Amino acid sequence: MFSYIKIFLYLVIMSSYLMAGDVLPIGTKAPDFELPDADGKMHKLSDYIGHKVILYFYPKDGTPGCTKEACNLRDNYEILQEKGIIILGISYDDAESHQKFIKEHQLPFTLLSDSEKKVADLYGAKGGILGFVGARRITYLIDENGKIMHVFKDVDTSGHAEQILSILKEKVESKEKEIKPDTTEIE
Repeated sequence: MFSYIKIFLYLVIMSSYLMAGDVLPIGTKAPDFELPDADGKMHKLSDYIGHKVILYFYPKDGTPGCTKEACNLRDNYEILQEKGIIILGISYDDAESHQKFIKEHQLPFTLLSDSEKKVADLYGAKGGILGFVGARRITYLIDENGKIMHVFKDVDTSGHAEQILSILKEKVESKEKEIKPDTTEIE
């Protein structure tokens, strides 16, 4: 009997990975969407054109990994804001769950409810372990024009802000190298 349970769990986990959609490629336009926040206010991604956006999908409010990730973003919120970054967290949880999670951990950023799993599906975040219960943990860094700058597939829940800041610094430095004129003299 015990081995049947193991087999069943294995099949459930594997099928949830197979149900996961494709991650959107860097450089493509991030699909627009509209979702409610913890207070029922609707948010569209297009409302944030002109700002960098961290769009982070996470499995479930209050779980250990999701709490670590949210608290890490909270603890680095001011630094991320100084870089002009808006943070939007998305899970399948409802507004009441988000309100409790925000209050309990004093989260200063917006959490959106994707109860129909449509946005998670658009962004390849539907699936993961027991994907019918929670979204796949994945983060998109979106530029001011609404294009995907970077995709974090391997999120370090206790150091996610640092991952984001590192990639942002790398992108800025590579852009500066592209723009910097050649100052070598011609003989």
